[in-house]
Amino acid sequence: MYNGKARAYTNIALIKYWGKKDKELILPMNNSLSLTLDAFYTETSVSFSPYHTKDSFVLDGQLQDEKATAKVSRFLDIARKKAGVNDFAQVESQNFVPTAAGLASSASGLAALAGACNDALQLGLSEKELSQLARRGSGSACRSVFGGFVEWEKGHSDDTSYAQVVPSDDWEEELAMIFILINDQQKDVSSRDGMERTVATSDFYDGWLETVSRDIQTAKQAIAAKDFQALGEVTEANGLKMHATTLAATPPFTYWSPDSLKAMNKVRQIRQTGLACYFTMDAGPNVKVLCQKKDVSAILAALQEDFTKEQLTCAYAGEGLKSLEMEVAK
Repeated sequence: MYNGKARAYTNIALIKYWGKKDKELILPMNNSLSLTLDAFYTETSVSFSPYHTKDSFVLDGQLQDEKATAKVSRFLDIARKKAGVNDFAQVESQNFVPTAAGLASSASGLAALAGACNDALQLGLSEKELSQLARRGSGSACRSVFGGFVEWEKGHSDDTSYAQVVPSDDWEEELAMIFILINDQQKDVSSRDGMERTVATSDFYDGWLETVSRDIQTAKQAIAAKDFQALGEVTEANGLKMHATTLAATPPFTYWSPDSLKAMNKVRQIRQTGLACYFTMDAGPNVKVLCQKKDVSAILAALQEDFTKEQLTCAYAGEGLKSLEMEVAK
């Protein structure tokens, strides 16, 4: 029996990943840039054994159905092939983040599974190789292998698509992100389905691709210069462009809810008072507010005029993938 356990934290993209050019290898259409955060994370354990008769997947204490287990099994097959083993596995995962609500639970979940498989099967993967492996489970998971600012290089093959740290001189330690939890329920359109529909049908998608590489460079320059306003402005604009592509899809769809719009307008109002803060959203209704640590208390107080304390969670820069235990038993 081969056991492993790992923890990975969520990352929130400041410059978004939206669309695949290779669905099997999960190669993205564009580079993306994220910040790994400490508030939400996933812990996953895996046990390979010749005595298991099939793969099983338990999430938050609940045995998952065949569809969810099949996704995990496809990932396990990649790890098994690397290790040269055929044993089935039991996977247990605990999300300290709402699942499938646009809070990057798939990123932390698949990064943690990659780390657990690496330990259990004694693969000895480097961080780069772990990022490549995690990508095969969920694209954004490749970024959760690392802490701080992270760029996912889109690449053109399995070996050339991976994430790496963006040098920042630890500037991320001065930043924060406030989550406005509008809805922690599963969304109607998954990220995967939303991407596919947008790439295939949206008249705005080509425009997105034409500008996103420029946004990456702007963000990296802002990080190098520790220019918060420049980073905030490109983060907010890039997120809005991504969501605009969904409105031009066929059929059109949006991840926004009325309260999402309320939150975005509130952030603009706070900014007009002189507090620097900028919003972004992923494939879900929840709004994330990028700000500086020194302003967190004042921004939280302003947000509490419209949202409850329970809806607001503050996160700071988080660490990369962490091995929790490794045990090999016979």
